[in-house]
Amino acid sequence: MESESAPTPSPRGRSRHVELSLDQLVELQPGLGRLMPEVARRYWILYYAARGGNWDLAAFQLRQIVHLFRIGATTRPKMEKHLEAFRRGTLEALAQAIEARDAAAFESAYHHGIESANRFHQTTGHPEIRWRLPETPPADLDLGPGD
Repeated sequence: MESESAPTPSPRGRSRHVELSLDQLVELQPGLGRLMPEVARRYWILYYAARGGNWDLAAFQLRQIVHLFRIGATTRPKMEKHLEAFRRGTLEALAQAIEARDAAAFESAYHHGIESANRFHQTTGHPEIRWRLPETPPADLDLGPGD
């Protein structure tokens, strides 16, 4: 006689406030609509940090953008090829310019990155998103060289 086994319960996680299923936790993971505003802010800081001579802050912002792209590629796999193309093109060129502290190469790669990002937005069905560099640096950070 075959015995029927009970279905295995879905894994759950609990906090002080709520218990959630694994499926609910997956649904909470950020998509590009939540990640890209943070990418944009970091890309903005990156520019003015490099212009101000704070190359370490520029490098940090770039690393954080790469990390956000990894999250985006994980949670939205259909966008992975676009994120990877931007990383290999623009972000690697920026990394080289930052490491060399080459302001001219940085300017060129940075502005090329804006054009590329806006093309990617068109390609991925979001032509309404046209990023531009704000004319002023963020006021909440010291973007100049350190001591």
